[in-house]
Amino acid sequence: MEKFFRRNLINCLSGFKSVNLIGTISENRETNLSVFSQVIHVGATPPLMGILFRPHSVPRHTLENILSTEVFTINHIHPGIFKQAHQTSARYQVSEFDSTGLTPLYTGQISAPYVKESFLRIGLRFQEKYILMNDTVLIVGKVEELTIPPKIIQEDGFIDLEAIKTITCSGLDKYHTTSSLARLSYPKPAKPLSEIQ
Repeated sequence: MEKFFRRNLINCLSGFKSVNLIGTISENRETNLSVFSQVIHVGATPPLMGILFRPHSVPRHTLENILSTEVFTINHIHPGIFKQAHQTSARYQVSEFDSTGLTPLYTGQISAPYVKESFLRIGLRFQEKYILMNDTVLIVGKVEELTIPPKIIQEDGFIDLEAIKTITCSGLDKYHTTSSLARLSYPKPAKPLSEIQ
């Protein structure tokens, strides 16, 4: 297949993906912000999340900053900032915060910048690095800090992402809002499923 056709085709095969802004800072205090659709849940106890990076064959500021400072943030994207989020993938020579008009936000616990305009923000500390068979790099971080509007957390800990309009993506450049079908009960043999309100 032609290179760009194959890239687009294969990137769509996994279906809808989460899309987030990853905030980092260099040892020289230079901020970096980049959109990622390869953020995954790794585990709940301890709370771990992963980011998959393309091969480290060229400068990858987000990856390099995580490895040198050992902190990073994951910031949900909503319709009000999705174009700015997409623009962070341009090859800027200055901070993507400055270039896109998004605002860095700092707390006392994580030194990496959060995105002030994001409604759900996660601060993580680097735990492990894995190089996979195609030279992509998997970074695993431990969740150390959360900023979530309390009204969207249900009694059992479930987060209503639609209430804050968290978006998703497909392929490399198509963004989507979501529409819930139902939340279903835990499946057990010989027990009918029920919808959770």
